[in-house]
Amino acid sequence: MQRKQKPTMEEKASAGKSMYGGSLLVPSVQELVKKPIVKIPPRYIQPHHQDGNYQEHDMNINSEHLADQIPSIDMHKLLSKESTNSEAELARLHFACKEWGFFQLVNHGVSSSLLEKMKTETQEFFNLPMEEKKKFWQQPGDVEGFGQAFIISENQKLDWVDMFFLNTLPVQMRRPHLFPNLPSPFRETLETYSLELKNLAMTILSHIEKALQMEAKEVTKLFEDGLQATRMNYYPPCPQPEAVIGLTPHSDPVGLTVLLQVNEMDGLQVKRDGIWVPIKPLPDAFVVNIGDILEILTNGTYRSIEHRATVNSVKERLSIAAFHSPRFGGEIGPASSLITGQTPATYIRVGVEEYFKALFERKLIGKSFLDELKIKHDGEQ
Repeated sequence: MQRKQKPTMEEKASAGKSMYGGSLLVPSVQELVKKPIVKIPPRYIQPHHQDGNYQEHDMNINSEHLADQIPSIDMHKLLSKESTNSEAELARLHFACKEWGFFQLVNHGVSSSLLEKMKTETQEFFNLPMEEKKKFWQQPGDVEGFGQAFIISENQKLDWVDMFFLNTLPVQMRRPHLFPNLPSPFRETLETYSLELKNLAMTILSHIEKALQMEAKEVTKLFEDGLQATRMNYYPPCPQPEAVIGLTPHSDPVGLTVLLQVNEMDGLQVKRDGIWVPIKPLPDAFVVNIGDILEILTNGTYRSIEHRATVNSVKERLSIAAFHSPRFGGEIGPASSLITGQTPATYIRVGVEEYFKALFERKLIGKSFLDELKIKHDGEQ
């Protein structure tokens, strides 16, 4: 009797099945605030003093001075044929990835006109009537579409955000009811944007290999046919911004995140020595950060950093995050060129599919998922 093979991820996607598992359906915050709110629904009010996970005691510390220290990397210099320029910028990239896990990328080569189109059309997409948006709403047992991610219980606290999440690359991983049905010209703009960002991410990853003196293509070969997922975030204004959180503190469970700020409202904060530091995006820059998968691949040399999004009472905030991860069928583990007698493997090896399946079955809190993949060496608690 012939053994029935499991369906591949591509077959699941084309059959309309989720490769990530599901997230419970939640109401739209954007719809909620269309009428003046007198009282915030209890499910959005965060337990500020519980476990220190949300608004922490250190928020009273003035962190503005640290905001100016967040590194910026000039892609033009990184690619320069002048070795003094490129080597100095490569050293800056290494410092940014090792010490901050975040940096702003300028002179990246993605045209301003494409960025403006992406910003305008994302705003218009969120402003569609609810009847139109319902066509793109999450389905039971799914995480792609409009909604929220990592919602596993009916009484779980909710973030003050509406997201639109979908696979953008490779093409065969796109869900048939989402990407192909996006309104035009947004669909064409997203198509171009996703390819540009894939190329950009691969360039950054190849320079990370150089900065760490790894074997050629040791990281990039995992990402060549890898997964790109795009998450568009809409954070409505809130009458009590201190009572809610736009995005729960977490590290990104992917390889590399490239974020575009859509409008001028600040809200992204990174955790640095116990202090939440605001990121003030530079004009036309991308905010790039190391994800958990790159922390594993670099054996902990580069670290994913906790970050969160706050909201305000004045104006909505929008952002677009492109997440880049290794291909399904691959395996995640510390790169062999970085493992020595002095630096043994710090993380277990795990299949990409298994990794994402386990990820989406849980709440996303801090770096708790990554902590479970750590190898305990002798003498460690």
